[in-house]
Amino acid sequence: MSTPDEGIREISRTTVRKGRKFDFELVRVGMPNGRTIEVDLVRHGGAAVILPILSTAGARHVVFVRNHRFSIRRSILEIPAGTLEKGEEPIACAGRELIEETGFRAARIEPLVEFLPSPGMSDERMYTFVATDLTEVGQQLEEDESIQVEIIPAAEAVAMAADGRLEDGKSILAILLAARKGLL
Repeated sequence: MSTPDEGIREISRTTVRKGRKFDFELVRVGMPNGRTIEVDLVRHGGAAVILPILSTAGARHVVFVRNHRFSIRRSILEIPAGTLEKGEEPIACAGRELIEETGFRAARIEPLVEFLPSPGMSDERMYTFVATDLTEVGQQLEEDESIQVEIIPAAEAVAMAADGRLEDGKSILAILLAARKGLL
């Protein structure tokens, strides 16, 4: 739950760099105590996060992607996600990213939770969905993506989220929340 920023006022805003997917801004802010501070912000159009649940022979599995993350210089296991295109609805982005990254199409995509992953530095909002009734249609990776699909039993995925083997925050949140709701 959030509250208004009483007594905090924006003095100036400068776009430092316009990126392909988001922009970097420097904002001068007047604080209630009279001080002026500078805040570095990432302006982000939002992202869709997808928890794909594959049911086979009565057993549930989570479809993960192993994705190289240049910021940490290694590959990590996470659930699919992608940046919203301008004007794109989050649920449409979820369906598109699911196919692109995993090669699965979902007959059902339902909202799970919306959250702010890093409000101290970004206005990004993540729209998280659960995708079920999956059909394999083949990956459709973009030219800058190198993603491997890994399918893990749901109970193991929950254990990995709970014991620290998963490091990606959006994946941990989605898996543990879905487990709490009885979806995994």
